[in-house]
Amino acid sequence: MANTPVEEFDAIVIGAGQGGGPLATALASSGRKTALIESTHAGGTCINVGCTPTKTMVASARNAYLARRSSDFGVNHGPVTVDQAIVRNRTHAIVDEFRNGSEKGLLEQSGLDYITGVASFTGEKRLTVALNHGGERHVHSDQIVIDTGARPRIPDLPGLSDVPYLTSTTALDLTETPEHLIILGAGPIALEFAQIFRRLGSDVTVINRSERVLPKEDPEISDAMSTLLKEDGITLFHSCQPNSVSRSGHSIRLICDLEGHTRTITGTNLLVATGRTPNTNLLAPGKSGVELDKRGYIPVNNSLETNIPGIFAIGDVNGGPAFTHVSYDDFRILKSNLIDGVNRTTEGRLIPWCIYTDPELGRIGMTEHEARAKGLEVKIASMPMSSVARALEMDESRGLMRAVVDSSSGAILGIAVLGIFGGELMTMVQLAMQGNLTATDLANGIFSHPTLAESLNNLFSQVI
Repeated sequence: MANTPVEEFDAIVIGAGQGGGPLATALASSGRKTALIESTHAGGTCINVGCTPTKTMVASARNAYLARRSSDFGVNHGPVTVDQAIVRNRTHAIVDEFRNGSEKGLLEQSGLDYITGVASFTGEKRLTVALNHGGERHVHSDQIVIDTGARPRIPDLPGLSDVPYLTSTTALDLTETPEHLIILGAGPIALEFAQIFRRLGSDVTVINRSERVLPKEDPEISDAMSTLLKEDGITLFHSCQPNSVSRSGHSIRLICDLEGHTRTITGTNLLVATGRTPNTNLLAPGKSGVELDKRGYIPVNNSLETNIPGIFAIGDVNGGPAFTHVSYDDFRILKSNLIDGVNRTTEGRLIPWCIYTDPELGRIGMTEHEARAKGLEVKIASMPMSSVARALEMDESRGLMRAVVDSSSGAILGIAVLGIFGGELMTMVQLAMQGNLTATDLANGIFSHPTLAESLNNLFSQVI
């Protein structure tokens, strides 16, 4: 090692995700000699195995759903069938298009050395890269940014290693629709896949260890989500503790505790969607002095810097909210601080998120429980989507809106919209919150009729 040449860079970025790729490009564009190290494909989780492929599958599933209920709109046709191979091929084609575009931009960036391989620390701010095409490179920089993301977390469940289970990654490669899909987990990933495969033709059973889905949401929202999933024919088992899993012929048998009794659930396929774990296992950050928390994430301060000055961690690997838009804002923060000379931090970020079930759930700000836990006096505005004229005209009236408003000032503290285009409606309220508009402003605003947006008039009129 002592005689191995070490290449010097002004900056090194590990991971070409939605934060790392743009940051490496910005650093190179600013005149810094930059290395970007990526083990698989550019684009990170979002493009390759996350947002892009799953939302493409959501679109296929929704088309199957609408086709089956087209007679509700007076449109008749024959039986609906799904070609899972075409669903897969369409998904992969869009992923390839997005990925190739990202990689092309990185390869053409002047001053950027795009290295494909697995990076691991070997000393203070020193890395060895095991190149995908063979061999090694040894690199060093006083400024390193870690953006290695996360992967599906596999629980320690007896028998699981002997069962051909699916994850959110491998489920994207199915060319045949499962006959009966058992899903371990009831978080956003699990719920999206549950509805996707149900609409594509699978029987679906969801195993939820908690008392309700989305336990951090107020009960009114989580109960409404359970209702619409059940309406789609999905079986939900709450407070269900898996004990073991086994394979019997072409079937998978899950043994679990349910309401004080042992129950056997049998299906043809098993999807494990029990959360994600950070990709720090091969990185060996400790060799550079970088600390990990008990879950393997890399803690950072509000400037995204680790315990080692000059080493930063962005995106999913730092244990913050695991959303693409957060990763991209992490990039903007570091660009401001490292390139533009403008001090920015993560303090006070207003972070939205969506779950792309159908209807989708958009959330921004505090729940009622969170607001009251902070000692705030609040008013609650709640309205079913069945009270929204445009939703009724579209025959998309499932779900509800629920807003939390400060009693004294009228400030909007948060909203959840479970309904058609719920993410878009939530984003309207987010813009209002960013502009310090109050509940009164939205209640009295003039919105075009008939739109989903005008429902905000009636919703916020409840609390003024």
